[in-house]
Amino acid sequence: MVQTIAANTATLRDLKQALGLQQSLDPAFFDEWQQDMPPLSEAEQQLLDRVKANFTALMEDPPMLENSVKMVVLSPLLDLAGFYRKPFRIETETSIDLELEDDGIVIRGRIDVLVLKEQFWLLVIESKRSDFAVTRAIPQALACMLSNPKLTDPTFGLITNGNEFLFLKATRQPTAQYANSRLFSLINPGNELYRVLQTLKQWGAEILAIEEP
Repeated sequence: MVQTIAANTATLRDLKQALGLQQSLDPAFFDEWQQDMPPLSEAEQQLLDRVKANFTALMEDPPMLENSVKMVVLSPLLDLAGFYRKPFRIETETSIDLELEDDGIVIRGRIDVLVLKEQFWLLVIESKRSDFAVTRAIPQALACMLSNPKLTDPTFGLITNGNEFLFLKATRQPTAQYANSRLFSLINPGNELYRVLQTLKQWGAEILAIEEP
């Protein structure tokens, strides 16, 4: 009998047993989020400052629900990153399956926001309630990311609850591995949305460059 596990209940142990997934401790495996990136414009910084201020105001009456997080935080980020314009497109509420061949397990789940360029899966974004720790969504995000049909290329993800942001990188070949960035948070001094946007813009530019003739 085929065992089915909902992605939102999958654990790292499930993925380890089914895929042999391991966390990479090599800093070079996921150095993309640490690279030098072009500075943001003054206009971009001002808009991100307003996004942080809006989020802070809404946090006075917690918890902020998932749809509020999308409107207040995710939507401006995706807009500034250029993901609402061609050749990218946005699919929401996308259902995906992860086939685990060895143990006959299928993990099914929903991706809240999926950024696509043609058939290239760029980002898996899991938005949760503002009081939901992003670390709890790591197995769910990895389950979605590892369903990427273009398994020879890495898949990048972003988990956010509107306050915290965590980038992920996962591969299935030659071995199943993953790693995460440091945790970015809006409660830290300054505005860490700057670095989040820089990373999104950088990855978007790299994806576009891959398919240039």
